[in-house]
Amino acid sequence: MPAPKILVIPGSLRTGSHNAKLAAVAAYEFTQANVDVTRISLADFPLPIYDEDLYAKSGVPKNALNLKRMIGSHHGVLIVTPEYNASVPPLLKNAIDWVSRVQDPHERRGDVFRNRAFALAGASQSRLGGSRALMALRLILTSCHANVIASQLALSFADQAYDDMDRLKNQSDIDALKELVRQLIDISQRMM
Repeated sequence: MPAPKILVIPGSLRTGSHNAKLAAVAAYEFTQANVDVTRISLADFPLPIYDEDLYAKSGVPKNALNLKRMIGSHHGVLIVTPEYNASVPPLLKNAIDWVSRVQDPHERRGDVFRNRAFALAGASQSRLGGSRALMALRLILTSCHANVIASQLALSFADQAYDDMDRLKNQSDIDALKELVRQLIDISQRMM
């Protein structure tokens, strides 16, 4: 069976972001598993704040279409999110809101969520590791009819989780990431 293509999306643009580091570590794990992986930045897909009036007047912004097509060109997607006020950051929520409105002529709206596997990870300096944001993101994605895998990684005390080469230090974190990577690959292959 051919290897799936995996897209990694960090939900943070902040310099030195623990989530951007985790996304990089995850992308490396996918390459170690001989998977074609792409890591993007949402900065490359700037979008206005979602507004129903703007959507009615101007339609879907080109960057929403481009992001949807980027997601659609992969079999699996890993979203790595920070936690803001016990939920997902507005940058990530806004991107999902816009992508959920994109409908190419040959598909139903939202097919980009239905036809591939999604995995979730998050990093936080707290002991909860962003788990509340992961619950909120799971709810958002499943409401878009996404296939969200069971494995997820909530990286606690992220400010202490990396070594001086930005690799994970704790074996339990490494093992959880490897399990998430394995499960996303397996489920993505079955959905191909």
